[in-house]
Amino acid sequence: MNSKKSPNGGLTQSVMRAFSILNCFTDETPKLRMTDISQRLDLTTSLVSRLLATLEHDGFVQQDPNTGLYSLGRTVLTLAGVALNNNTLRIEALSEMQNASNEIGLGVNLSVLDGDTMFYLAHIETPEVPRPYTLIGRRNPLHATGMGKVLLAFLPPEEQSALLDRLELQSYSVHTCTDKKELVEELKEIRACGWALEMEELALGRACIAGPIRDSSGVVVGALSLSGPLSQFRWNERQDELIQKIIEVCDRISMRLGYITAPGMQREYNR
Repeated sequence: MNSKKSPNGGLTQSVMRAFSILNCFTDETPKLRMTDISQRLDLTTSLVSRLLATLEHDGFVQQDPNTGLYSLGRTVLTLAGVALNNNTLRIEALSEMQNASNEIGLGVNLSVLDGDTMFYLAHIETPEVPRPYTLIGRRNPLHATGMGKVLLAFLPPEEQSALLDRLELQSYSVHTCTDKKELVEELKEIRACGWALEMEELALGRACIAGPIRDSSGVVVGALSLSGPLSQFRWNERQDELIQKIIEVCDRISMRLGYITAPGMQREYNR
C-alpha cells in the first residue's frame, strides 16, 4: 500500500490536510468558500473539493446550499461535548465557579496551558454582563492575561525560560507588559504571593485576578480567574475580598483534585 506520508513524524498527509481545513474556520472566518480554503492552504481546488466532500459526509463541515459557503458541522460540537464532559479539571471546577460567580458578581474562567497560549476550558458569566459568544475553546496570550501569567509563573524554571524565549510579547493595550525582564520579575512576585492581577492589559475596561489550581501531586494544572469590567471589578474597593476569594476557590478545586495541605499551615506556593 502506497500511502502518502508527511515529513513530520510520518503522519498521514491526507489526514493532516483535512485537519488543516478544519483549522481554517475561526471566529474571524466562520464561513468560507472552497476557493478561500484552497488559497489559504495552497492546495488545488480539486483536492480541497474531495476533502470537503469527505468532511461533509461525516458531519465535520456543512455547506449552505444558497451561498455555497462552508462552515463547521455538528460533529465538531459532538466531539467537543465529549471532550468537555470527560475533562476532570473542568468537572471538578464547575460548581465552585458557579458559586463564586453568584457570590461576587463577576465572571469566572478556567484555563490550561496549551502550547504557547492559554486555553479556555470553562467560563461562567454574570447575568449583568452576558456575552453573545462562548470563551470555551478560545486561546489568549500568556503574558497579557492573569491566568496566562499564573500558568507561566508556576512552570519549572527551565520550562518557563524556554517558553518565554519563544513568546512574542505583543502589545494589546498601553498597559501590556512587553519587556521580558519586567515580566520575569512579575512572575516571581506571582509565584511568591499565589495570585496574579491583570488590569486592562488585554482589553481596555476589563480586569481580572487569577490563581493556580493544583493536582494531587501539587503540580499546577490550571488557572482560575475572577473577571469583569472595571465598574464591577472595583479593585481599590474590593482588593481584600477578591484576593481571599480567588485563593479560597482555587484551594477548593485543588482539594477536589486530591491536593492536600496540612491544617493550619501556610500554603506553600513555591513548590
